[in-house]
Order: sequence, then C-alpha cells, then structure tokens
Amino acid sequence: MVLVTEFRTKDLPVAERFGSWHDMTASALIPNVIRSDHEADFRASARVLDLGAVQVSALTYPSLETRRSARLIRQSDPDSYQLMLVLRGGNRILQAGRDTTIGPGDVMLYDTSRPWHGWTAAGADTVKGVMVQFSRALLPLPANKVDRLTAVRLPGREGMGAVLSGYLTQLTAGAATYTAADGARLATCTLDLLTAFLAHHLDAAASMPPQTHHRVLLMKIHAFIQQHLGDPDLSPGAIAAAHHISLRSLHRLFQDQDTGVAGWIRARRLERCRRDLADPGLRSRPVRAIAAHWGLADPAHFSRAFRAAYGLSPQDYRRQHQQ
Repeated sequence: MVLVTEFRTKDLPVAERFGSWHDMTASALIPNVIRSDHEADFRASARVLDLGAVQVSALTYPSLETRRSARLIRQSDPDSYQLMLVLRGGNRILQAGRDTTIGPGDVMLYDTSRPWHGWTAAGADTVKGVMVQFSRALLPLPANKVDRLTAVRLPGREGMGAVLSGYLTQLTAGAATYTAADGARLATCTLDLLTAFLAHHLDAAASMPPQTHHRVLLMKIHAFIQQHLGDPDLSPGAIAAAHHISLRSLHRLFQDQDTGVAGWIRARRLERCRRDLADPGLRSRPVRAIAAHWGLADPAHFSRAFRAAYGLSPQDYRRQHQQ
C-alpha cells in the first residue's frame, strides 16, 4: 500500500496539540517556526500521502504565522518546491521580494531554499488546503523561469488550474485505496500535471518533454469526458474538436488505455449508472431515466452493455444492491 499518515491533534491531550503539530510539520513537510493565537488548544489535521518522488498532504488548521529563516535553510535544505492549493481560508506570504495573498481556489508555489514569512487566515473556521512537495530536480522546466512563479497568485478554478485542483482534491480523498504500484504511477501523473500547470503560466509548453505533454493532454481529455458524460452527442469527433487535435491523434492517445475512446466513454457512463442504481435515494427513478441521464438513450443497448460489464441486468443489479 502507498504510505498514508493520518494525524489529528484532537487525539492528543490539549497541552500537547500545538507542539505535536509543530514537530509533525517539521518532519513530514519542512522545518519552520510556527506561532498561533490558538496554541492553547490547537485543532488541526493532516493526511500525508507519500508517493516516493512526491508528497501530497491534505491539511486543516487554524490561523497561524510561519517563518522559514536562512538559518533553518542552512540546517535543512531539501532543495524542493511546495505548491499550496487553498480550499478554505487565505494565505499570505513574503518571499523573494514578493508580498502575495491568495484565497479559496488559488494556488501558490513556494521555494524551500529561500526564506519566507507567511500567515494564514481562517476566519471563524479552519484553513483547508492541499500541499504538494517535490524536488526541484524533478521539474523539467528551466529553474530561472520557474522562479518567476514563486510567491505569485495562480488561479485554480479555470483551465489547467481547474484540472490540477480537481486532481489533487480527488487524489487525497482516495488515499487509503492506493496500492504500492499505484504510488509510482500517481507520482508521475502528479509531476506531469504540475509541469503542465506551471508551463502554462510560463507560456513554455514547448519546453515540456513530449511524453509529459501527451500524458497531460490525456488527463485533460479524461476530465472533459467526465464533465460531459450526460451529453448524448459526446463522441470522439466532438472531443477531438474541443481539444484542437485530429481524430487520429485522439485515437493514438488512447492506444495505451484498456479500450478505445468510445469504449472509455461507455465504461464511464456505465459506472455512473451502476452507482446511481445502487443509490437508495434514487430508487424511484426509472432505470431508463438513469441511463438517459448519463447519455445512454437506447434502453435495449444499455441493458445489454450493463449485463456484459457487471453480469446482471440493471433491474437485478438495483434489486440486489438496494436490499
């Protein structure tokens, strides 16, 4: 299994909570000095997903102040980047002469080899976000160009930012289900997507290795398909046109998938139907309505495809899984 560490300060005595959080972040993330107005009862949690080359952490914590000094860097410098996706609350950082504040949906890149002074504001709730830490050497982009993006607000709600944000959120949510073999593949996917996201903001996509470009494009196409599964007109031609590539190029991207483009779409639609058929809250919705909702308008074709995929008719599957 992929190494997943769960840490919750509520599991500790009140007096030990802040100190334990300070020590945990120093060992699992990066050494820095933390202070907070909530030190008397510091309620925070972390889910740290170790993918080997990349570490991804889902974090929640109250407002705090953090400093990484030149002295701490001399003592421990992993020569890494940290990328923070904010889901709730806000972050402000001073680094490399920049003073930047970000809020929910924004992304910011930090350089662990440079001093910083930062603050997080939680308001009435906690700050929530996803942190990715990875070695600078693993990023196939010119370091002097990437430096332009450190301590800069990067949007995470549209375009490549939305793809990255959705991926990181789902990645941490499913942490407990990954195998050891998944870890290496997920590390590659994460680095490829980070590279594409940063290259997009540098307008340096041409500098990406071809393999990275192809994998990132495939991930964008997967996300596009998932968002348009309910459209009965979703087709390989429509997908290719939406991504400004030829139909031949689209089929070539799917050569390494278990099925072709149409098969991949059908499998995702059937999976959504299977999930809805097992949902007690949807027991009153007719089977054909569920199928049509996910773009499968022909009831006979849907029934045959569902039985081939799951070994039961849609009605029998619903009956068995709602008892």
